[in-house]
Amino acid sequence: MRRLALALPLLAAGFLPGPGRADVVFVVNSMDPGIQVVDAATRAELRQIPVLREPHHLTLSPARDVLLVGDSGGNEILFLDPATGEVKKRERIANPYNLEFSPDGKLLVVTGLRRDQVDIYGWDAPTMGLNLLGRVKPGDMPSHIAYRPDSRFTYITLQGSRAIAAIDLETRQIAWTLQVGREPAGIIWHNGKLLIGIMGSDHVAVVDPEARRVERTIRVGRGAHALFPSPGGGPIYVTSRVDSRITALDPVSLDVMRVYDVPGGPDCLSFDEQGRIWATLRWNRQLGLLDPATGEVSTSLVGRSPHGVLFRNWNMQARNEAPAAPLAR
Repeated sequence: MRRLALALPLLAAGFLPGPGRADVVFVVNSMDPGIQVVDAATRAELRQIPVLREPHHLTLSPARDVLLVGDSGGNEILFLDPATGEVKKRERIANPYNLEFSPDGKLLVVTGLRRDQVDIYGWDAPTMGLNLLGRVKPGDMPSHIAYRPDSRFTYITLQGSRAIAAIDLETRQIAWTLQVGREPAGIIWHNGKLLIGIMGSDHVAVVDPEARRVERTIRVGRGAHALFPSPGGGPIYVTSRVDSRITALDPVSLDVMRVYDVPGGPDCLSFDEQGRIWATLRWNRQLGLLDPATGEVSTSLVGRSPHGVLFRNWNMQARNEAPAAPLAR
């Protein structure tokens, strides 16, 4: 493995370079509480955004013009300008561990891992306003979030209950729950199925949400954690934190295509426009960059326990266009 040292100190006044000069990576450090903005080319830290206590996950607004970061331990959400890293707003929100907008852009679902709650907010884009519409108590340790494409249901993994819960977003009630395995974590909707990383084991569970049953398991490695569809319908990448690997699944058959050894406990991923994969390495306080074509991995130091990550292309920021890749989960 090739290691790249951070090349430059924090830039004067903490501002990002001018237009056309830098693609950036946002890294959420949970145990060195803050959001680190890194130059994608040099790995230099461009800016450090302090938070109150313990951030974990992040998501872009439906218009891609606001980056929301949940400070789970500090009980607040930060609203950032994804082009500059400027903090536009902070709002007190109970235990925002994970957060995802619905496909129709109308709702924000927030999981409270410590408080065993799922909050459903209405989203007002002009004011960056959040209006609490309902609170659901689906089980122990609600964690990751997926949606049915029509935005009617959200699906939540319950790490302490060994289950997933389907929540009807119209009635804001639990529609059903299903046992899927020990410590379910990441979850995505894919071709009418739900794919779930079973963190307490070594596999992905494939769930038919209509039949409400686990129809298949796919072995990917111990500590199977989160799943990330690559841009353009390419492979689905699965992180396994205990075995320290990233597994590529065929998007049609879901068979294993390739396994990449990535030391340090890969957690969340984000894709750049070249198809490379930026990964937070949870145990090694590192940001990794994997070239899936060659398998080469390079790393640079970040804060302790890095979790959420997002690559942003500068030209897309300047034009306020959607990124070429999905968000880290």
